[in-house]
Amino acid sequence: MAKSPERYAQRIQYIRPEQYQRYERYAWAGCAVAALGLALVSDLGPHRVWGVVAGAGYTVAALLACGARSRPAARVVAVVGAVVVPLVSLVTAGLGQLEVTVVERSGQLLLANGSPYVSDPVAVADFNPYLPGMALFGVLPGDARWWLGGAFVAALAAAGLHRAWLLACPLVALPLAVGGIDLPVVGLMCLGVVLAGQGRPGRAGLVLGAAAALKWTAWPALPVALALIAVRRGGRPALRYAAVALSTTTAAVLPFALADPSGLYRNVIAFPLGLTDTTSPAASPLPGYLLATYVPGGRVIALVLLAVSALLMAVSLGVRPPGTAQAAAARLALGLGLAMALIPATRFGYLVCPLVLGALAYRMSQRGSTTVTALVAPAREKAFV
Repeated sequence: MAKSPERYAQRIQYIRPEQYQRYERYAWAGCAVAALGLALVSDLGPHRVWGVVAGAGYTVAALLACGARSRPAARVVAVVGAVVVPLVSLVTAGLGQLEVTVVERSGQLLLANGSPYVSDPVAVADFNPYLPGMALFGVLPGDARWWLGGAFVAALAAAGLHRAWLLACPLVALPLAVGGIDLPVVGLMCLGVVLAGQGRPGRAGLVLGAAAALKWTAWPALPVALALIAVRRGGRPALRYAAVALSTTTAAVLPFALADPSGLYRNVIAFPLGLTDTTSPAASPLPGYLLATYVPGGRVIALVLLAVSALLMAVSLGVRPPGTAQAAAARLALGLGLAMALIPATRFGYLVCPLVLGALAYRMSQRGSTTVTALVAPAREKAFV
């Protein structure tokens, strides 16, 4: 007698988690190898500290994952060992990536001079490659990592993407402990995409506008969400979203652009693109960096390829706009992945943006829904502007 489709579907849903859990021990073991390998090869003190501490945490998690009953405990141990313990240790010792110092100093400059930028930067530490909104994390008391990581976790929780395995992933756990500049940006992007998929143009515009005021990496999310809202809700909600997003970003950036256009250009545009005499320390063997370093005229080639990828992304939004939040997150992950690979001054750590957005798209597909359960009310949004 043939099994009913319902019973077959229940069997698939029952077996699939077990299949994933069976390999969980190997995932944590691989994370341990990666962390300890980083500790051996890195010349940065905070990275070495994280590698040793996180490697021990991942190893314990791998051992716990061997037992079915202890797998939930393994995930907790992985988060504690890869994020909490190294973060507390590094903050207590006053160790962190240069980005943390840059954010904290930009906050001090904002309070003292009304601008988060040095008008004529010379040394690497003088440059602030982030947009003005990032300086707010430096204004808040204490180490900026607490606020950067807290904003990231809060945004993911609001978007329904609060998963231990994601926080414990080395590409997320490492920046949480040593730097974390990109984390609040991608967290807000995830929340903005979810809100856009739920048909909340005003709130989506506010969230993505705030993300775009932190770092340029959030800018591709603006047209992607616009296309999604236009497909799902129509022209008027799309215009409302665009008005809120652009006004939020403009209000945060324009005053500083008018007050010190040269300083903003040198810090935010020229320095990350390698157009200043002082080169960015961001260097990983990704295609853009390899082209700029080893190929004659490679920097121009990398920038042209970057522009072409952005153009193709824009064309794809017009030809085949995303119809669901899952499709929008996947499209954005692909576009940012290409951008991070082609930027002349780049690091492997920048890949946290496409990774988290890809995890959001995967989470949506796993639930068999176009949206995830978010900590925002599902009722229809009233006019926001």
